[in-house]
Order: sequence, then C-alpha cells, then structure tokens
Amino acid sequence: MTNIPLRTLHMARFTARGFLRMDAVVPPALNARFLADVGHPPDDAVDNLWQHYGRIMQTSAIPLVIPGTPLADAYPEGSAVAELLALPAVRGAINSLVGEGCVVDHHFLHITFPGRLHASAGLPHNAQVNHQDSTIDPRQAFDVQIMYFPHDVTLEMGGTRFIPGTHLRVVSEAAIARYQNVRGQQHMVCKAGTLLFLHHGIWHGGGRNDSERLRYMFKIRLCPTAPQSRLWDTSDLDALSQPRPIFWTGGKGNQETIESVLMQPEPWFEADTGRLEYINRIRLWRYLSGNPGYDADYWLTRVENEQAG
Repeated sequence: MTNIPLRTLHMARFTARGFLRMDAVVPPALNARFLADVGHPPDDAVDNLWQHYGRIMQTSAIPLVIPGTPLADAYPEGSAVAELLALPAVRGAINSLVGEGCVVDHHFLHITFPGRLHASAGLPHNAQVNHQDSTIDPRQAFDVQIMYFPHDVTLEMGGTRFIPGTHLRVVSEAAIARYQNVRGQQHMVCKAGTLLFLHHGIWHGGGRNDSERLRYMFKIRLCPTAPQSRLWDTSDLDALSQPRPIFWTGGKGNQETIESVLMQPEPWFEADTGRLEYINRIRLWRYLSGNPGYDADYWLTRVENEQAG
C-alpha cells in the first residue's frame, strides 16, 4: 500500500503542540481483531483486576519485543497490530515523524478498570497523576508514543488526558503530579480506532474510569535511528514560510503558515515566559527542517546577534 506522508502544516502543528490525532483511522474489523487477539472477555466476566491483567499478559497475542527491535520486525505479519501500523496514513505519519528505520523502545497494553475492581483489590480509585516520560533524555531528537484506542472511549471512561504544548518544557517526571486541570488540557473522548501520536515529552496521565466497562489503550514507543530532518512531504515547505511583522501588525491575515502555527500560544502560557516555548519550538523546527538559520518572528536571531571581536 502507498504511504500517505504528513504535510508541512501537520509537522508544524506537531512541533508546536506535541501531538497528532487521527480519529477512527483503524477500521472496525481490525479493532475487533485486536481485542480478540488480546483476549478481552465480556466486561461482566472480569471480577479480579490482578488476575485479568496476569491472564492477558500470559495469553494475549501481543508479542514480546526486545528494545531496539526494528519496527518492521516487531509484529508478526498478519497480526492486527502489524496491519494497523501498515495503514497508509499511519505508516506515513510514522515515517514522517521518526523515519522508516525506526525501532521499538517498548509497548504496553494499558487497562483502566472500573471502580468496583479497584475496591475489590483494596486499591484507591484514582486517576493517574500528570507526568512526563523519560526526563533523563537530553536529545533534540524525540521519540513518538502511539496510543491506540481500539474501542469507543466516553468521557465517563476517563480517556488519556494530555496538555498540548508541554512537550518542550522538561520537568522531573512526576514533579508535576500536583498540577491538576491545567488550562487547555485535552481528554481522549473518541471513536474506536483512534490513534494519538505524542512527542515523548508531553505532560499526560490516565483518567479515572467511572464507567462499568474496562478501558484499553495500547501504547507503542518508537525511536528514530537517523536525523528526523525533512522526512515528510516538503513540497509546500518554502511556500508556507513567510516572515511577518510582530506586535504592530497592521491587522492579521487569514493564511496559516509555519510562523503562525509556531507562534500560537496555548491557554496555559504566561504572557512573557511563554516566549521561551516559542524559542524551543523554533529550535525544534530548525532540526526538523534541516535549516539551522531558520527563525520565526526574529525570536532566536535577536539573542544570537552578538558581534564577534
């Protein structure tokens, strides 16, 4: 099948916000096969949290994958996971973000249980705290975490929440656990077959499941093995980069450009220190575009213009 690569504005939005969402991209039959492969029983047949997780871990068709395994070799041909990863839009997004030679860091089937199963296990029925993964990671390069929701997720089921634009603000993992209901956060309420591609640094957490159904989310973390420069369809790259005046603008135009995307604030940004996020976005875009001199609205140039001698 032909891959469908991302376009320039897709990449600019990912650079600025740290995520890409594909709603209901996986066909219903493939979603049903995945749930069958992992051994999902009727919800009322599960009466013990630990036993259900242990059984699925031992009997599901999800393979054991050694870290560093090429994605192309990680999942058996014909399996539901291999087929969803081969969908043209999905494969195109993977290639555009982490490259054709990417490898699997790890994968995991997250199951969020109803309150009754937490109670029977003697566990508190809480949401997962906000956290940032892999804060030991100093790279400009980034991994991508694909979150796959194989069934409909309602608000009551506590879908994964994440805070757009936080991926470039590095913190010490769960040091942000005390922050709750951050302005601009999003909750995954979605149709079956939805995929969420996340920059590995984005702040996120699992919601509390207040329904009577089990909620499944399968996560795959992918690592690049080569520079992530110009991996997408760059045919419109030059046309979408347009220097512009700032502050005294003479009115705003309607055209969406790389600069307008990278300079769009998130609701949680502070008026002044939010500018640090703009600078970090520009640095990431320099890496992705392979253009070390790129700037948006002069933010980096003005702090790089020291005279020699």
